Amino acid sequence: MKKIAQLIMITILGISTLQSDEEIVKKVVYNLTTGDMKQLERRLIGGIISHTTYYQSKLEELDVKVIIHGDSYKFFMKDLNNTAYAYQPKLVKAQKDLGKRLGTLANQYGVTFYVCEAGVKNRKLNKKAFYPFVSMVHNAAVGLIDAQNEGYAYLAVE
Repeated sequence: MKKIAQLIMITILGISTLQSDEEIVKKVVYNLTTGDMKQLERRLIGGIISHTTYYQSKLEELDVKVIIHGDSYKFFMKDLNNTAYAYQPKLVKAQKDLGKRLGTLANQYGVTFYVCEAGVKNRKLNKKAFYPFVSMVHNAAVGLIDAQNEGYAYLAVE
């Protein structure tokens, strides 16, 4: 009887050790619709960096997805020529730096960016004009539904 009790205790301790060694991953999906650069910089870029740093300090990981639609397409285009965005001087001036910063989020922070393909078609934008770290999703609603059903918390940046 004593050996059975010891075996049970060893098994319980082994399982709890395995569970504590598992990496904890938090997940968030940003619903990005803003066309305001200050909101993008503060709430999306700043937010992702701040939240990632916070979770890393707790030895946890933050998995981030961004669904891009509404007025936010322009921030993710490497080529603004032949678009209405080409006539926004502040955007054109900031585009190169902004692209690098967003690329850093993708490459160093593991953020995945998805642009609403339906909106791209409706706005007659060229899919090839987007940065290479941006993928297409059928539409924004599908991207958000899928992410939330995968357990991602929802944050809006409007």
